[in-house]
This record gives sequence, structure tokens and C-alpha cells, in this order.
Amino acid sequence: MTSRQLHHDVALTVAGDAGSSRAVLVIQEAFGVNDHIRDVTERFAAAGYYAVAPELFHRLGSPEIAYDDFPAAMTAMATLDEEGLRADLNAAADFLAHEGFTPASVAVVGYCMGGTVAFYAATLGLVAAAASYYGGGIGAGRFGLPPLVDLAPRLTCDWIGFYGDLDKGIPVDQVEALREAVARTPRRGEVVRYADADHGFHCDGRPAVFNAAAAADAYRRTLDFFDSRLQDR
Repeated sequence: MTSRQLHHDVALTVAGDAGSSRAVLVIQEAFGVNDHIRDVTERFAAAGYYAVAPELFHRLGSPEIAYDDFPAAMTAMATLDEEGLRADLNAAADFLAHEGFTPASVAVVGYCMGGTVAFYAATLGLVAAAASYYGGGIGAGRFGLPPLVDLAPRLTCDWIGFYGDLDKGIPVDQVEALREAVARTPRRGEVVRYADADHGFHCDGRPAVFNAAAAADAYRRTLDFFDSRLQDR
């Protein structure tokens, strides 16, 4: 079961055993830390990770936004900026450090807007591996961040990204541009595309876009990617 804690004024949803050998930061979708993100956090806990989901909308009271309320999601996202994201990610990493986790034993995974934030987190020296699920902002920056293709040279760890070819908001040519940008860095990068998947394919709370096969494959690949790159603390 998840619990809720405060650290440096950042609300954190936490699952798993603080005595675990590895930890993961779970970065929310545009709809907040809701039932789905809490469930994802628990899944990583069940896989042996101490899982922590920083509530990036905590300055708004950590709202949970309905999946069909896109105007509210856009309004909430518009409040995010690089300074706040960096502060929240550092606070979550500091929380884990107080529990005894070093960056070498921590990964980050993010979904939707969280996929963008996870990529940014992978440039801050906070984690040893990163995974992004359909994170946008590839060719044009979001949240005051540079485009991901321009952030790529700043990666401090290996990264894997998962994208659906049916995603109208993230064209395949942008996905391939990001693959090429990461390939030009010293870091190992992977891009996995699913021909029959749409944006949000991992979210089983959204039946219209959920793709069980793609979601299961991406989760397995994520666990394998983290397992091969993280050290036990």
C-alpha cells in the first residue's frame, strides 16, 4: 500500500520497503498522482524497488484530474517550470538519500508529461538509469526546458524511451530524431516503438488507448533495463 510523506515541502507517494536494495522515482502523468500512478508505484514496489512518486502538482494542492478533463490538465501543466521541477526532483532524491540510497541505486520512470520530466531528471546526476513513456517536448521544449534533442548531450545516465506510432502528439520523425540525438552521446540509449499503440498505451485506466501487449512489453523492458544498470546500495 502507498503512503504519503512530505519532504522539503514536496508531497511524496511512497510504496515498498525502505530496506530494499534499489529505488525508483515514478513521475506522474498530466492527471496527477492518481489511482493509476499509485498502482504503478505499487507494481515497482512489488518488483523489489522502494518506489517514490513526487507529486509535481503539490503547489496546487496535488489535484487528481479526470482523464477527460484536458483543460484542467493543461492548466496544471502550465504551472510547471524548470526551477520547480529541479527542486522537486532534488527533494525526492534527497528523501531517498536520507533512506540510504545513492544515485547508483536509483532509477527514474515517467509517463506522458512525466516521460519528459524523467528525461530531464536523467541530466541532473540523480539516477543511474531512466525510462520515458511517450514523453513529449522532443522538438520544442516544455516547462521552460530545452527540447529533448538539445537536452540529450547533458544525459548523465543511460535512457530508454517507449513510444506508440499512433501517437498524434509525438510524430514518429520526432521519436527518431531523439533516438539519433541520444546515439550521438556517450550514454547508451534505446527507443522502442509500438506500431499499434497510441499515446497513453500503458495506462489501464484509459480503456480507449490502453494497449495491454505494449504495456506489458514496455514494463518488462523497463525492469530489465534498470536491473542491468543499477547497483545495490
